Amino acid sequence: MAKLTFAQKFKSILSGRKFDEDFFDDLTDALVEGDIGAKNAFEISERLQENCKKSGAAGEDDVKNELEKILLEYLRTSTPEPQDGKTNVFLMLGVNGVGKTTTAAKLARFYREKGVNVTLAAADTFRAAAEEQLQMHGDRLGIRVVAHQHGSDPSSVVFDAADSIRAAGGGLVIADTAGRLHNKENLVKELQKIEKIASQKSDSECCKKILVIDSTTGQNALRQAEVFNEAVKVDFVILTKCDSTAKGGAAFAIGKELGIPLAFVCNGEHYENIAAADAEDFTRGFLGK
Repeated sequence: MAKLTFAQKFKSILSGRKFDEDFFDDLTDALVEGDIGAKNAFEISERLQENCKKSGAAGEDDVKNELEKILLEYLRTSTPEPQDGKTNVFLMLGVNGVGKTTTAAKLARFYREKGVNVTLAAADTFRAAAEEQLQMHGDRLGIRVVAHQHGSDPSSVVFDAADSIRAAGGGLVIADTAGRLHNKENLVKELQKIEKIASQKSDSECCKKILVIDSTTGQNALRQAEVFNEAVKVDFVILTKCDSTAKGGAAFAIGKELGIPLAFVCNGEHYENIAAADAEDFTRGFLGK
């Protein structure tokens, strides 16, 4: 049986209820299950209760609107913009299985549509067939892919891709990196090495680290963000698989706890199924408005 989204649970607990202690207890539980995290869920419920008393909120729409205002304070949204005529490098981070390689291809198409010269870099040189998967996307999109031999140094792939973009007069390298078990020390060191090369080879302020999170992951998403952020300081988050039973609450938790903005939302398998995140749209979708 499919798990309910937060919006579905919220609709159920709102329906015909008095806004009493039991209601706010149920709301707290729903927020926790919606991946916002226990601490944040309690804080949001308490604030909502206070705000409803102050504003005299009585109806379901009033309560929804008050909750939306609070959630919007938690969420950060921002879209990375490659700088014209410069060498930009976007490092795609995340654990295996989140859709990182496909998201890299979607991003490549997104920026190419904006007229950016884009190159994909297959810097996940360890996962079986990772380079081939990225090359397949590149072939379909007509976008160049820089790849080395399986098992080679990932940093050298980024190095060569950045050199080619600089020689072409500027543009964007989107580098797909390895995601083997995010809590492994050797992976963290590997990412730090790749980031060092990417920062050296890109122009000032043109290297961005983008963490891909599977929106069906649950509360482990915040932990993933914490680990990657400690390793290389994450600049942006992308949520994938937002078309399924995803609740999306992780974006609020990551925004509140780490201050990392949500950049894009992916809601399908096709290359065009990616959109720049809009705080109000995302929050209303979470609430089912």
